[in-house]
Amino acid sequence: MLGFSGAQGFFVILVVMNNKSIVIFDGSNFYYKLKSLNLSHTSQFDYHRFALHLNQSQQLVAAYYCIGKIKAAQEDIKARTMMAKQQSLATRLQKEGFVIQYGFLLKTDSHYKEKGVDIQIAVDLMRGAYRNEYNSVYLVSSDSDLVPAIREVQSVGKHVVYVGFEHKPSFALLKTARESRLLTKNDLLPFFPPATSS
Repeated sequence: MLGFSGAQGFFVILVVMNNKSIVIFDGSNFYYKLKSLNLSHTSQFDYHRFALHLNQSQQLVAAYYCIGKIKAAQEDIKARTMMAKQQSLATRLQKEGFVIQYGFLLKTDSHYKEKGVDIQIAVDLMRGAYRNEYNSVYLVSSDSDLVPAIREVQSVGKHVVYVGFEHKPSFALLKTARESRLLTKNDLLPFFPPATSS
């Protein structure tokens, strides 16, 4: 059980069991949605308090942050800077009780493509459902590849809440999940330090 029951303190998935819940953040998806709202300093976003905010009526027992792991050659300064920032965020989240789960980044030409993160999230959803670890899940990810997993856990009686962004919702997830919450910029600003939220 994680220390998420206090008053402190959420592109993720939040899951609930006899009023118990877990949260799963699709890290990269969440990052780019924040950037599209012109929200900078995303590493300072208060994931822990955001998770508790979403989860006001249940007991949060687990939190997951899923991301493609950055690897860099010694001579690749830009990639090594990105890797250091990712490691710093992961360390902070681990201290707050999050489980960090990595996919990988596949380089094609000059671009990187994330692989395996959606599979990890789907596994977390279905494993928890079959082990009866939760009753409801708040999914904060707009990845339509998760639709089959959502349908599966709902077929065994779990409640899925899709948490997305009002300006860029996933219509597939809106249609599939039993409940949806769409976030605006104003919903997110309280979870940034005042000096970085503008």
